Amino acid sequence: MTLVCQVCNAALELPCACSACGALQPDHNLLGSNPADPWATLGLARSMAIDATSLKKRLLQGSRMVHPDFHGADPASRALAELHSARLNRAYETLADEARRADALVLLLGGPNDTVAREMPREFLVEVLEWNEALEDARASKTWSPAVVRLRDELHARRQAELAGVHSLLSNPLDSSPTQLAQARARLNAVRYLDRSLTDIEALRLACAS
Repeated sequence: MTLVCQVCNAALELPCACSACGALQPDHNLLGSNPADPWATLGLARSMAIDATSLKKRLLQGSRMVHPDFHGADPASRALAELHSARLNRAYETLADEARRADALVLLLGGPNDTVAREMPREFLVEVLEWNEALEDARASKTWSPAVVRLRDELHARRQAELAGVHSLLSNPLDSSPTQLAQARARLNAVRYLDRSLTDIEALRLACAS
């Protein structure tokens, strides 16, 4: 559905404001029907493929159009501008982060959230046991050793592999089946585990450097 400006009827590039006449759009018009859709907030089609430069340009374009200083002293207009600005920033932060982008897409496509589906890929679970043991050894030793560096690099590589798997599963969002969405969620659960482990390793590095 193409959104149009509520003032001049021009087609909207972004649902927050009109690039033709500059008018802020009312809150109910924002995103059509789903204010939780970051792609719609930035006027983009749902996709895992995002060009970082284009995404940043979209944010800057929208931020200029809704900047409160451009919409007078009327409290209602400034409040609406601030609402749009906050939504643009949240949408950008979601889409700029690969894991958050995938999580949002799974949910928007009707897939399970991480509180309902906690499973991780079966082959991943065997490695988790080995990694947990290695992490415990690293914490106990309190030393920044070559073994810890190798573990960190292995976890980084595995994180990229899991995200690549998510990309593949969600490459055609409109055709994503419930099975694919469940598999994507399982891989995102694995990414979340890896992020926690990498945070622990970084904390160890900082502690050893101090």
